[in-house]
Parts: sequence; C-alpha cells; structure tokens
Amino acid sequence: MTTLFTSDHEWLRIEGDVATIGVTDYAQSQLGDVVFVELPKVGRALKKAEAAAVVESVKAASDVYAPISGEVLEVNEALAAEPALVNSDAAGKAWFFKLRIADKSELGGLMDEAAYKAHTA
Repeated sequence: MTTLFTSDHEWLRIEGDVATIGVTDYAQSQLGDVVFVELPKVGRALKKAEAAAVVESVKAASDVYAPISGEVLEVNEALAAEPALVNSDAAGKAWFFKLRIADKSELGGLMDEAAYKAHTA
C-alpha cells in the first residue's frame, strides 16, 4: 500500500488498481468545521483534475478534484451522515471515494509524504 498526495491537498491510498481518495489533515484545518459533503455517483468515470466531490465548511465550499482518471467504485456514505468526520479523521475514516485506476502513469506526478510535508511547510 502506497500513499501519495496532490498539491490540492488530496491523499490517495493505492492498493493494486484501486485508489482510495480523501482530503489531507492540512486541508481540513484550512476549511474549518465541515458541515456538508457531496460525493460522486458510483460508476461515474472521472478524468484527472475533474471536480469529483464538494466539501462545505462554515467558512467556504471547496471542490475535491479527481487526482487521477478512473471509475468510481465506492463512496463513503458515512460522510453524508457525519461530515465532521473530515475534521476528526481526515486521513482515515473520512475517505471520500474509491477509484479503479485508469492509467497508472498518472501517479507519477504525485508527491510522497516527505514532498507533501515540504509543500505545506
């Protein structure tokens, strides 16, 4: 299992040809208290950099982008019921969606944890 990061503050946990995607702890700390999450539909084909989900906080609404291309296999329904999970467990229970990876070469442009920490420093 590999974890990668985007400059837009999303994380991807790669397991085989499936990527689980969420927002980083840094992202949730910038957003403030999350009050609503809109998730993509299962079966939707996403292109890299396409808006895939929406996170609304008391401060603002932000898009969550597909960091890579792929088909949505599963969404985290728990977030619809309890959006505050994004604040309490951004890197764990608050994953947004799982994608079947369409093109593994797209992973090449993403950061590892050390590079992401430098990016947010």
